[in-house]
Amino acid sequence: MSAKTRLLGSSFAVAALTGLMSSSALAVQDADFRFDSTENLVQVCSVPETAPEYLTATLACKAFIEATVQYHDEVTNRKQLKPLICPPKTATIEEGRTAFLAWSKQKAGDKKLMAEQPVVSLVRALADKYPCKK
Repeated sequence: MSAKTRLLGSSFAVAALTGLMSSSALAVQDADFRFDSTENLVQVCSVPETAPEYLTATLACKAFIEATVQYHDEVTNRKQLKPLICPPKTATIEEGRTAFLAWSKQKAGDKKLMAEQPVVSLVRALADKYPCKK
């Protein structure tokens, strides 16, 4: 796929996401989409398939996961840092989402973890699921 095709596809996805997010029927709060806390990411990633905002929430959740992993990989490669997450090449974003939700369910009672930046918690969850061998 060419860069132009990927960019065009991304533009359509962003347009669709923006249109869907403007709907007033969201069960998750608009504030959850700011991703100020781990709890926000949990809310967005937990929207059930039957909810009208499922597509919006799923796209936002998966985009957050993909961006986090890409940033992690770039920083560790460029700075020659030890990686925190070592998923197999076959790992999918959906598997990352499942791992994050399982981790967050185990940690749901920890108010400090649920209040921290979601990128930190996501890396914690993915590192638990995909630890790096020493």
